[in-house]
Amino acid sequence: MNRPIDSARDTDVLAALRTATASRHERLDSGLPLSAPDPSLDDYAAHLRMVRDWLAPLESWLAGFADGPQVEPALPPLGRLALIQADLAEPGMPEVPPMRPGAAWPPDASPAWRWGVAYVIEGSQLGGAVLYKSLAARFSPHPLRYLRGEEGGPGPRWRVFLGALRTQVDTPEAIADACSGACAAFDAILALAPLKK
Repeated sequence: MNRPIDSARDTDVLAALRTATASRHERLDSGLPLSAPDPSLDDYAAHLRMVRDWLAPLESWLAGFADGPQVEPALPPLGRLALIQADLAEPGMPEVPPMRPGAAWPPDASPAWRWGVAYVIEGSQLGGAVLYKSLAARFSPHPLRYLRGEEGGPGPRWRVFLGALRTQVDTPEAIADACSGACAAFDAILALAPLKK
């Protein structure tokens, strides 16, 4: 169970987000097929389908706002969905079903709440880089575009993201709101995840 945000202890948004989402993050990381000792291309296809079905409605929803993380000039869009589609179209990849309908996201979500959602999206690229290092040789010659991400890896963008996050989400109320958004983003992907039993 995640503890509630305490403004006296959680004055840094990153620390608060990590605390608020820790159990969800652990559940997702430990339960996915790609976390198995011997993952296959079928597992990668399942992973891509899950991320696609989670990310597509989120990106569409975020694009409807004129403030918050999606208009941060230092964080241009990455085209993650195009990378997923390119990976799914590679020869030898199993077919995946069409996209499932996405969850409805709140049309009046605050910028801080959306920064929390963006924290989960951006952080997923860090996990993707770790998976890429462990799976690139196994799945060669498949390029694993989505896991590889942008040239230079996700580190530079993550540092820019954290700087912007700390600037934009800097009050106890905003931090609590960001934590709620991040938890909602994790809950949405957990609802789609083919978690191991």
